[in-house]
Amino acid sequence: MIIDCHNHPDWYGYNVTRFLDNMKQYNIDKTWLISWECPADEYNPAYNKSIPDAGLPDGPISFRRCVSYAEQYPDKFILGYAPDPRRPDAIDKLDHAIKLYGVRVYGEIKLRMMYDNPDAIRLFRFCGEKGLPVIVHIDYEFDHGSKYPRPNWWYGGGIDAFERAVKACPDTTFLGHAPGFWAHISGDDQYDKVAYPKGKVVEGGKVGEMLRKYPNLYCDISAGSGANAFSRDPEFAKTFLTEFQDRILYGRDYFDNVHQEVLNSLGLPADVLGKIYSGNALKLVPLD
Repeated sequence: MIIDCHNHPDWYGYNVTRFLDNMKQYNIDKTWLISWECPADEYNPAYNKSIPDAGLPDGPISFRRCVSYAEQYPDKFILGYAPDPRRPDAIDKLDHAIKLYGVRVYGEIKLRMMYDNPDAIRLFRFCGEKGLPVIVHIDYEFDHGSKYPRPNWWYGGGIDAFERAVKACPDTTFLGHAPGFWAHISGDDQYDKVAYPKGKVVEGGKVGEMLRKYPNLYCDISAGSGANAFSRDPEFAKTFLTEFQDRILYGRDYFDNVHQEVLNSLGLPADVLGKIYSGNALKLVPLD
């Protein structure tokens, strides 16, 4: 079985029909289908050509689209939803969605806020009470040469703010994701200089350190950042994935097959691949 722990509805031109065809093409049995709820002035307008709900209050990728997919194909999609913790009704909205639609995942949170914000901590603890894993997107502050509406696109406040959240919520399972998380697989100083560091991994990376320290931390390998983290140093990747085989989840965030290609190239034992492809996802979100 293969479970994609991170994807979104109706983006990059993939409606539900193309989405299902794509899953079949790459032998993906189920997908965690997650929203992205973020104020329009907090994400890059370059996304507007690829996202379904640009500028809308519940956009840029609304939970209602996730619900539509899951209601049509309940055997294929596991629902995720991440209302903005800064909104006073966030916990009530999430609780309602759990009861009414069967939400199983809080994700993804991708906001210009510190992830140890007290409102976020309260919501994360609620997720722990309800058994929902939390998928977080972290990006550092890079100057992309634009002035408006933002000079950069940071999310989460970096690895230190994320660590404080993980530590403050020991009963909540977190999945680290995105460039600002995966750059820390290495102990070098590239994480706040380039989004996708290259070259051999240096021992002492923060991701490994946190995995050893916090049993409630898992990893989501989706998007270019996860693929880059393992392809930049295949020898290290094999060691890392073997050590943390019980804490790594396969995901894509797009519709290509690069993550399977990378994983399958590393010579990992079949039992390790089985955990990454579906075993760990089933541990966090068992099938009904």
